[in-house]
Amino acid sequence: MNKVKTMNIALIGYGFVGKTFHAPLIQSVEGLKLAVVSSRDEEKVKRDLPDVLVVATPEEAIQHPDIDLVVIASPNATHAPLATLALNAGKHVVVDKPFTLDMQEARDLIALAQEKQRLLSVFHNRRWDSDFLGIKQVIEQGRIGKVKHFESHIDRFRPEVRVRW
Repeated sequence: MNKVKTMNIALIGYGFVGKTFHAPLIQSVEGLKLAVVSSRDEEKVKRDLPDVLVVATPEEAIQHPDIDLVVIASPNATHAPLATLALNAGKHVVVDKPFTLDMQEARDLIALAQEKQRLLSVFHNRRWDSDFLGIKQVIEQGRIGKVKHFESHIDRFRPEVRVRW
């Protein structure tokens, strides 16, 4: 019987996206172990994930010797620098949206991942949802003409600005 090797995951960022999407998804997949979380709020992480090592900086999570894959769910401007650091450390990387802030950063990350022979992926949590599949079908069928650009997003109203990193 073949036993699946456990892949140890480091999650960078435990805000809304890290807590709501990434941590539960990682925990739901056999063979994946959420081993390390990088967060400034250790108590918040420990309430939800008492058995996970919490570190204060992304660098500590990335450099942890047991980590195979790094999931980046930190503020947008940190995606490319942290992905670069993780790839250079020999880790596989999943980056939340947006992948990078510009095309050159994206090209550089793709080239680095190829050079290091590491997986690099963008997290698209809604790509199989019916609304996305519906618009994909409409575009592919040419029912609305040639689409040159499509943008979709969720806006949340917050009466108070949240403290960020």
